[in-house]
Amino acid sequence: MTNKKNKSAIQRRLIPSYIFLVIICFISVFPIYWMLTAATNTSYEVSTGKIIFGTYFFENYKGLLERAAASSGATLGKVMGNSFLYASVQTVLCIFICSLAGFGFELYHDKHKDRLFAILLLAMMIPGVATLIPLFRMMSKMKLLSTVFAFFLPGISTPFMIMMFRQNSRNFPVDIMEAARIDGLPEWKIFFQMYMPIMKSTYAAAAVITFMNAWNAYMWPRAVMTDNRAMTMQMLLTNLSNGYTIDYGVLMAGVFFCSVPTMVIFFVLQKQFAEGITGAVK
Repeated sequence: MTNKKNKSAIQRRLIPSYIFLVIICFISVFPIYWMLTAATNTSYEVSTGKIIFGTYFFENYKGLLERAAASSGATLGKVMGNSFLYASVQTVLCIFICSLAGFGFELYHDKHKDRLFAILLLAMMIPGVATLIPLFRMMSKMKLLSTVFAFFLPGISTPFMIMMFRQNSRNFPVDIMEAARIDGLPEWKIFFQMYMPIMKSTYAAAAVITFMNAWNAYMWPRAVMTDNRAMTMQMLLTNLSNGYTIDYGVLMAGVFFCSVPTMVIFFVLQKQFAEGITGAVK
């Protein structure tokens, strides 16, 4: 009886916490729900505050296809393909280069590398807008405007990602690396055959962060993608929201298609993402 009373008392004390968590979950999920419902309603219904699902999704989808063709001279699939190509290439190159740098900074440790790393971290304090014009001039002189190279080159190495890999590399079991060296395994094989499999959670977290940042990038692509055929989804959404009248149904349909890839990647890698953020090593 005493145990039952204690459990009941604990459950009653947890009720306010449960209520608070339900409210926070509702606040977090409601924007996604509103986006989905808005994509199925007319612009007038969205502007009047209708928050239940309608039957106008296919009309909004057709309008989105027409606006995409008018804005970029290409299909919606081409615009999404551009975004996916740019984000994927940047993600692969960024996590490889930054993991190699983090591996070197932490596992080949000396005071000179620490000084260099401290200087590298200072770059995190420089706002991206300050480097926009110099980077644009560089891409222009190299004749890389409106190419995939112009999109991913400035983002293939970031101080944050290098710091993330370096911090998580502190949990890497150094003993097995030393044993591999004794067995004659070269350094590049240690990186590819031992470091990368063991640090897979960190790679997953870095891939999610990098892909989402690249996919959602707007200012830099807007500056260097001067050809409409190289347009990204973020640029297309901006075009949909410009003008004297905005079709909110079409706009929300575009937001829906723009959100799907990042949501899928996050849900697929959410477990590894959580482990990578906390520095878990397997």
